Amino acid sequence: MQITHQADPKNRARLRWRARRGLLENDLILTRYLDARELEMSDLEVDAFSRLMDLSDNDLMDLLLVRAEPEGELDLPQVHAILQTLRTI
Repeated sequence: MQITHQADPKNRARLRWRARRGLLENDLILTRYLDARELEMSDLEVDAFSRLMDLSDNDLMDLLLVRAEPEGELDLPQVHAILQTLRTI
């Protein structure tokens, strides 16, 4: 049986740690998102969020400011959904 994100406090803490970014703007947006939605995130949403955390700060900022759209492995419905929400924060 696989432990879900919500069931494991270590997974939640790890996700928050990964959301800490070098660019203050990214950090603020990601922290606000997690503050509002972390407890209700599905495992698919956590996966999408984690994929975004793999990006460099500048690439992430380009996505958040709609200067770019997800491509390749990031071009997934759940990534687009997370970005849509992040862009409104």
